Amino acid sequence: MRIRFLVPGNVRHGSGGNKYNAKLAEHLTVLGADVETVRVDGDWPVGSPADKQRFAEALDGGTTVIADGLVASGAPEEVAGAVGKGTKVWILSHMALADHGELEAKALAAATGIICPSSHSAAELEARHGPQTIVIATPGADKANPAQGSQPPRIVAVAALLPNKSQTLLVESLASLQDLEWEAALIGSENADPAYAAEVRAAVEHYRLEDRISITGELSGIALDEEWHKADLSVLMSQSESFGMVVTESLAHGVPVLVRRGTGAEEALGDSGAGAVTDAKVLADKLRAWLTNPALQKRWRNNALQAREHLQGWDATAATVLSALATKPQSLL
Repeated sequence: MRIRFLVPGNVRHGSGGNKYNAKLAEHLTVLGADVETVRVDGDWPVGSPADKQRFAEALDGGTTVIADGLVASGAPEEVAGAVGKGTKVWILSHMALADHGELEAKALAAATGIICPSSHSAAELEARHGPQTIVIATPGADKANPAQGSQPPRIVAVAALLPNKSQTLLVESLASLQDLEWEAALIGSENADPAYAAEVRAAVEHYRLEDRISITGELSGIALDEEWHKADLSVLMSQSESFGMVVTESLAHGVPVLVRRGTGAEEALGDSGAGAVTDAKVLADKLRAWLTNPALQKRWRNNALQAREHLQGWDATAATVLSALATKPQSLL
């Protein structure tokens, strides 16, 4: 099967969506698909006429297209035009658009089908736009060696520094725990939103935590592996999250995770034990309990190690998508 995979060119940091797209393309190829990944530049999710023309041209020429929702959801006429000419256009909706709901609804209606990375994101899409033809392809996780941890305990937050990721909330919570021993690392791009990154740095300085909280910037490869190797606990406080691939990445290293209640990260976490919180005070209370209770540390660690043994690989994600692409859309309803 030939697949043209259209991804946004204006998201340049290591977002979960970008990582999912890259892993999906890689493993579709492993399964025998001929995948061409095309970056579509533009001011997405609603591009200029020139951006939309570029998108329309990218849609042309392939019998099957997977288009990232950040691009496709703002260009319903282009999606409809391509489908009308015989191209199968599947929209990969990582998360419903915060704005432009009317455009998104039209694009989804025009598409051959929709792929979502979680039940949470699919439910959010249907709550906004009614029943849809949706295939759920949850992210996989790469195998990794169990983390060794640190002394004092090391807390990591792996996410781009963005308002939605709420790193300032974590800093506020840690500020109330200065009577305890711990260290922390905020690992993620500072370029995605420089103004917010400056707020995070200012919060660290305000609470005089420069010696205890490091801001590393975006890491990958060996540098990121080394951070996971030292980690004892992972925290993801996103206000909204379709799935939260960093959750399964944490569990792949045997590192327990605390997430924000009501987000798709709870789906990724499952029953692995660390749980979900609602605000800075609850987070601080959870962290204090964990830092002062060795039995709790051991239980969360054992739960994460157990979850590690049952994580889905990316081959399963790709197989789900490939099966959907080869199925007549009406049979998915």
